[in-house]
Amino acid sequence: MQPENGDDANTAVKTILNSLGLEGEIAGLLAQILVFVVAFAALYLVGRTVVIPLAKRLMEKRGYEESVKNPLTKVTQFGVLFAAVALAFGFAGLGDFLTAFATVAAAATLAIGFALQDILANFVAGVFIFTDKPFKIGDWIEWDGGSYSGIVEDIDLRVTRVRTFDNELLTVPNSVLTEGVIKNPVANDELRIQFLFGIGYDDDIHRATDIIVEEAENHSEILDTPEPSVRLTELGDSAIGLKSRFWIADPKRGDFVKTRSEYVTAVKERFDTEGIDMPYPHRQLAGGLEIANPAELQTLSGD
Repeated sequence: MQPENGDDANTAVKTILNSLGLEGEIAGLLAQILVFVVAFAALYLVGRTVVIPLAKRLMEKRGYEESVKNPLTKVTQFGVLFAAVALAFGFAGLGDFLTAFATVAAAATLAIGFALQDILANFVAGVFIFTDKPFKIGDWIEWDGGSYSGIVEDIDLRVTRVRTFDNELLTVPNSVLTEGVIKNPVANDELRIQFLFGIGYDDDIHRATDIIVEEAENHSEILDTPEPSVRLTELGDSAIGLKSRFWIADPKRGDFVKTRSEYVTAVKERFDTEGIDMPYPHRQLAGGLEIANPAELQTLSGD
């Protein structure tokens, strides 16, 4: 169905063209083209200046984050473009052409859909990312069992761009992120960190535990609540494992690494001061090495 004033516009433009010496079907076709162009330009301009800014203000009012606003803005822009084209066809009296075009487009979409299943899968995965919000722009995430990690820079409907800590840009298909497990250490306001300290079998477990807790309490970035804790978790071949658990607030990746490094350094220095050993695995070879002649010994020693 086309707008009632479509025929009036075409008739008016055709009359002007007739006065310029253009007659018949050529004048009618040219009139329709001119009406379409003018209607499209006017409608698209209104959409760009009114609809899109209105949609942006609505998203800001609802408190949407950038990771959501960017793709929704793109969808709105596409909707404005599509509406401008469809209405312009109606104003130009090209309703039958628009119907035929829609039928062909639907058939083409079905055919293309089979050929572009991966792209469609990524698009659907992008929609789930926007709705489920497993992460947002600026979050530190890890996936593929910790093989990849970085800071989210952009979330699109097809891919997510992540900047690694080596300053490499990873363009990750959205389906990769939704099909596996994503770790988002900064999703909450607090993060628990664990570190395993090893002490010798001859060392005082209770004194080592006290040192680990005291150094956690002395660090300004480690929270008092929940309290730091230590548990004996391993009896290894060469060391006893004491696992420290402590919490930090606002767990950005840089703060996490800095805090853990400072804390572990402080514990190591206290262990050294109080004579608590942090043994490392070593092997003692038994038996002898038979040397056929002195030349072989010289070769083995590197002389």
